[in-house]
Amino acid sequence: MAIYNLKINGETKRVDVDPTTPVLWVLREHLNMPGTKYGCGVAMCGACTIHLNGNAVRSCQLPVSTIGNIEITTIEGLSENGDHPVQKAWLEHDVAQCGYCQTGQIMTAAALLHNNPNHTDAQIEATMSGNICRCGTYLRIRDAIKSVTK
Repeated sequence: MAIYNLKINGETKRVDVDPTTPVLWVLREHLNMPGTKYGCGVAMCGACTIHLNGNAVRSCQLPVSTIGNIEITTIEGLSENGDHPVQKAWLEHDVAQCGYCQTGQIMTAAALLHNNPNHTDAQIEATMSGNICRCGTYLRIRDAIKSVTK
């Protein structure tokens, strides 16, 4: 076990966990932050996406020992009242069906818009292609992202 002081959503959180514990489980089980979802466990589906210094990363395979002073943003910290432009677009375009993958989808889209506000349709497709939605709302996801950039 080791003690880590993690910068999460603008606050410092102290945890005492095994250094190999994935950030996903630190968030969900040790810090009671269930917004980041467990999907596949092998960083392939995108349900566990968080931001590290503004970049979208998969947290299910990311050991807590690798974080250091990097700022973590989870879906809970994306906006205080659920009013981030991507979250609003998700509602306007009625994206979610079952909703399970949506936190990862939103976090990936938010990072794209933050890091590349003048992206192309091809860049949207490439960025979002790693996030799986079993309900198949891909067209609505794309439309929601495009509506934020207009």
